[in-house]
Amino acid sequence: MKTLVWALVVLLVIVHQDFWWWDDSETLILGFVPIGLFYHALLSVAAGAVWWMAVGYAWPEGVDDDTTATTEPVDA
Repeated sequence: MKTLVWALVVLLVIVHQDFWWWDDSETLILGFVPIGLFYHALLSVAAGAVWWMAVGYAWPEGVDDDTTATTEPVDA
């Protein structure tokens, strides 16, 4: 699952470079949202979903434990 999460992160980095809509200021979604802004809103939702997957499936075990190991003092 870690490989899938990393692949999705790389894919998000690649599709973030949306050069295909840089010059398009005419197309509006829902009549008022420019297509580039709409694309980045969807990209943000996708990034949130990927990070949710990363935390749920690829987070290392024991990293977020609040318990600390206690050691008994050694009498010398």
